[in-house]
Amino acid sequence: MAGGSFGPAGVAKERAQQYKGRLTSYVIIACTVAAVGGSIFGYDIGISGGVTSMDTFLEKFFPTVFVKKSQAHESNYCKYDNQGLAAFTSSLYLAGLVASLMASPVTRKFGRRTSIICGGLSFLTGATLNAAAMNMAMLLLGRIMLGVGIGFGNQAVPLYLSEIAPTHLRGGLNMMFQVATTFGIFIANMINFGTQKLNWGWRLSLGLAAAPALLMTVGGILLPETPNSLIEQGKKEKGREILEKLRGTKNVDAEFEDMIEASELSNLIKDPFRNILEKRNRPELVMAICMPMFQILTGINSILFYAPVLFQSMGFGGNASLYSSALTGAVLFSSTFISIATVDKLGRRALLISGGIQMITCQVIVAIILGLKFGNQQELSKGFSILVVVMICLFVLAFGWSWGPLGWTVPSEIFPLEIRSAGQSITVAVNLLFTFIIAQAFLALLCAFKFGIFLFFAGWITIMTIFVYFFLPETKGVPIEEMIFIWKKHWFWKKLVPTKGEGEIINSVELDENVTEP
Repeated sequence: MAGGSFGPAGVAKERAQQYKGRLTSYVIIACTVAAVGGSIFGYDIGISGGVTSMDTFLEKFFPTVFVKKSQAHESNYCKYDNQGLAAFTSSLYLAGLVASLMASPVTRKFGRRTSIICGGLSFLTGATLNAAAMNMAMLLLGRIMLGVGIGFGNQAVPLYLSEIAPTHLRGGLNMMFQVATTFGIFIANMINFGTQKLNWGWRLSLGLAAAPALLMTVGGILLPETPNSLIEQGKKEKGREILEKLRGTKNVDAEFEDMIEASELSNLIKDPFRNILEKRNRPELVMAICMPMFQILTGINSILFYAPVLFQSMGFGGNASLYSSALTGAVLFSSTFISIATVDKLGRRALLISGGIQMITCQVIVAIILGLKFGNQQELSKGFSILVVVMICLFVLAFGWSWGPLGWTVPSEIFPLEIRSAGQSITVAVNLLFTFIIAQAFLALLCAFKFGIFLFFAGWITIMTIFVYFFLPETKGVPIEEMIFIWKKHWFWKKLVPTKGEGEIINSVELDENVTEP
């Protein structure tokens, strides 16, 4: 059935209370190794900003920017405004966007591990090209290969983690992807600090991306495939064997039955991308677009990409700017553990809303300080500089427990199996599209809006916080193959999800009322 309108959407009945098993060492090892895929994404985010502020790199590839940077009379906000420099950063994300769509059929037909391995090999190639770059063409080709690696990795790793993890711990274990991402950012900042004074420091910074890429490739080879993927491929006995190892018990009948039902429907769907456009999948499609879009429109990537540039623009010296960006990287890494500890207790909505409120407050305070105390040919006083760094760190802290990890976790856990690979591809593609747009436009926006750039992002955070309050149901504790039931119980989405009379198989028992009107 190629994207037909009728048929079951998910499993036929809720069996969550019958799920058995415990957190096994097998799960911990598999999730840890898989999550390394996030570190390649984080490493690139962290390394790009530092490298683009290194004089030796700018002098070789962007001499115009190097000259502008050294001109004292240049506007503080505009000294780095150069589309070529922005293209160096953002070309990777455009390539990743295309690659993430290519990864969907690979992930569905050949499994999550195959996409993870493809991503690792592509990133390894890109890191080698960047480290050896002799001209702009070689540099951009390397960035494109890095983008292909990120496209495949970001498409497959969150799915892998969601499918491997036990239901009651899925949020925390899925966030290991974000832990690896933030750890990659922190390590990149430390490496930039160590290499900034070396003439060839930028080559070392870019080339060391090969380390996480190698780990990701080897990890992909050694990892077990997810039971969901094996069953979808018709390997039911192997799928059950892996499921029993993951759960540490032979009593996995309920979870296995859910996977079988989801797989039977999935195999009827020949075109997942067409199927995801059906009305009954509208809630998932909206989340696949809005969650990653909002994650980027918090402005976090702009701060992480360009932290050294941003702090230098505010009048911090070269060393001080790298210190400050290293500090933000450390805060982001540590804050993710707050989310891991609380996401399966407090739920996704509470973290997203509280994080949004704190981010709005910090953005507005930074905008006021810069608007009143900072301008062309004017540097911040020491006291206000410290206050700006504190506010940015509090902003990063809030992002690290909310939109950072949950922008990946929520989309990866809501799709029924028949559209899961397509849905995750759309999530990654939208994320990388907006990453590309913001990365390409940020330096120009900083030049045009000046301190208003922080108000621009604060406005978007306000919108996304309202969106979560009204439209995102709580997914805490809901089995991944039973997500269809949360939309039926939501005050808005239940209007779009078909009922029994419209050709869907639904549970004949009373639905558990976890999600109601906000």
